[in-house]
Amino acid sequence: MTIRKILTEPDPFLRQISQDVEKVDNSIKKLMDDMIDTMYAAPGIGLAAIQIGVPKRVIVIDTSKEEEKKPLYLVNPKIILKSKYNSSYEEGCLSVP
Repeated sequence: MTIRKILTEPDPFLRQISQDVEKVDNSIKKLMDDMIDTMYAAPGIGLAAIQIGVPKRVIVIDTSKEEEKKPLYLVNPKIILKSKYNSSYEEGCLSVP
């Protein structure tokens, strides 16, 4: 697995619209593995493929509070439900240092 460079603002590539993933094949699995390694190395709790220069609708996150890592891989994610409750959390985007 590879740690990739994270693009930061004002890189115009970050404004591109990401494309749907048609099939989760070995190249997408490798991409997600690289994204996880990159995210942990940063360190961060989430990373989108566009942040490493890949305009695909892929996101990896790990919000576990324990030492055991529990990554979540999202392909073509969609928000289908919004909570009526609000919560506060400090923003920590790796592309906006």
